[in-house]
Amino acid sequence: MYPEELVRPMRLDLVEAGFEELYTAQAVKEALNAEGTTLVMVNSVCGCAAGNARPGAKMSLNNPHTPDRLVTVFAGVDFEAVDTAREMMLPFPPSSPCIALFKDGDLVHMLERHHIEGRPAILIAENLKEAYNDFCQ
Repeated sequence: MYPEELVRPMRLDLVEAGFEELYTAQAVKEALNAEGTTLVMVNSVCGCAAGNARPGAKMSLNNPHTPDRLVTVFAGVDFEAVDTAREMMLPFPPSSPCIALFKDGDLVHMLERHHIEGRPAILIAENLKEAYNDFCQ
C-alpha cells in the first residue's frame, strides 16, 4: 500500500479534471452499472500513468461527446474498489493504469496498460475520443 501523502497529488490530478474517486465495491458497482456512460480510470503511481494515462484521459474530455460520469480508483491503495472494477472489466486481465468505458453497465471500450505504456498522451486521448463518439451520444 502506498502512503496517502504520496498518492494525493496523483489523485487530485484527476479530481481537479472532474473525476470522482471511488473507494468501495458498492460505489464502483453503482457507477459502472449506472444508466448512460461512465469512464473509469484505474490510476497508479507508475510513470506511464503520470506521463500518458492521466494527461490522455484529461485531454480526451475536450470533445463534443463525453461520458456522463468520470470515476477513478487507485491501484495499490483502494483495494476493494480496484478489485471490483477489475472484476467488472473481465475478460481483460488486471492492469494499471487502465481506462475503461461502460455504457448502461456494459464494458464497451478498454485501454489496458500495454495500450498506454510508451504511447503519447495525445494518442490515448484520440483513442478515447473515438470511443466517446461511438458510445456517448
